[in-house]
Amino acid sequence: MRTDSSPGSLPAREHLPAGDAGTPVLDVVIPVYNEEKDLQPCVLRLHQHLKSTFPYAFRITIADNASTDTTPQVASRLEAELAEVRSFRLEQKGRGRALRTVWSASDAPILAYMDVDLSTDLNALLPLVAPLISGHSDLAIGSRLSRSSRVVRGAKREFISRTYNLILRGSLQARFSDAQCGFKAIRRDVAQVLLPLVEDTGWFFDTEMLVLAERAGLRIHEVPVDWVDDPDSTVHIVKTATDDLKGVWRVGKALAGGSLPLDRLARPFGDDPRDREIQDVPKGLARQLVGFCVVGGLSTLFYLLLYTVFRQFSGSQIANALALLVSAIANTAANRRLTFGVRGRGDAVKHQAQGLVVFGIGLILTSGSLAALNAASSDPGHTTELAVLVAANLAATVLRFLLFRAWVFPDRRDDDRPSTVVASHTPAPNTPYDIPFDTSYDNPYGTPYDATQFRAGEAADRSWRDATLQLQPLRPTDTDPRNRR
Repeated sequence: MRTDSSPGSLPAREHLPAGDAGTPVLDVVIPVYNEEKDLQPCVLRLHQHLKSTFPYAFRITIADNASTDTTPQVASRLEAELAEVRSFRLEQKGRGRALRTVWSASDAPILAYMDVDLSTDLNALLPLVAPLISGHSDLAIGSRLSRSSRVVRGAKREFISRTYNLILRGSLQARFSDAQCGFKAIRRDVAQVLLPLVEDTGWFFDTEMLVLAERAGLRIHEVPVDWVDDPDSTVHIVKTATDDLKGVWRVGKALAGGSLPLDRLARPFGDDPRDREIQDVPKGLARQLVGFCVVGGLSTLFYLLLYTVFRQFSGSQIANALALLVSAIANTAANRRLTFGVRGRGDAVKHQAQGLVVFGIGLILTSGSLAALNAASSDPGHTTELAVLVAANLAATVLRFLLFRAWVFPDRRDDDRPSTVVASHTPAPNTPYDIPFDTSYDNPYGTPYDATQFRAGEAADRSWRDATLQLQPLRPTDTDPRNRR
């Protein structure tokens, strides 16, 4: 177990001290594009609210997405007039690009953003960031779909928002309630590891970030908000919806294929009780049982359907063997990915071979049951056959789970597991937007890094991925000294 605070691992989540007022605790980013009319009222109102209610030092950063009107001049004037305001210019459009660039360069431990129209009531800002400051959560989002939220908007936008979130729940198994609300926050130590995995540079940026964070086991805090629709919004709904659906397909495909290196987001962020080794409590048993039962139920239905089809042109024994073989292959693949969390193609053939051995045992049980039935009755009915097979499959299922858990997908000890990779970050310099970046990152899902210098404002579609990351091998036992893995 590592006992030093090595830069190779992320620190445990801790309550942020209210000490040095020179470094802002909160950096609120306002991404804008041609917002010369709304920018100044927004910044002045937000600045006044933070001055009156926020107990820590803060910064407001205006991220200009290649505006062609007088937005840059308005931003510069606000920066000159208010000490807590900074302006930053990007020569390319894209809300995701703006957030990633500014967040990657910021030295504030809590990073947030909100839309320039201030549709969300600012009274939700402190509840949004408080769980991040206290160390309770990793990300926080405002939700317009919570029961206690108070929202005023048209039926069309309401329908689109709820439909989109249903798509996320159905396709990506997302559990957060509102991916599109422009009111979010993240801890900087989390952002510097999570952002290089987020590929989108536009409106889907939020969704992709949240899905990856949730799949990696990070804690997402939701805050019900009061929200009033902006009738003058310039968002192109059809194009945004199309891009979002493309993003859902891309992320879903990457998750299904196991190509996303979510191990980089492995803690130690704190003392996770699920990591404790408690005597007589098998690790992950409850979750594995639930997953196995779901897969087993679906596999049984699939098996019965196949048996009914094969029985039309073959005897009961041949139909049973064929149906069990096909369903066993599908069952092993599903349990490998969903129940025991094995991703990628490594050892897939070995697991299928072991699964076939388990299939052979199930075949003996079910075939023996059919043989006993035929011995007891010369011409049993189809319903009777199915009932006997269901009982035999229940017994085979229990045995299959035990063999899967103990033999096919065993829970190996830490010393037997390969080293995983986590990322660490280098502290940001005093100048917030002139920092060292790492520019050799070609593949968002896992390539080496080199050290190169460039300005954050020059970040393009791929160059953002560097964000001062250094990858170092970390064994599962290399954790926070207070957390026994």
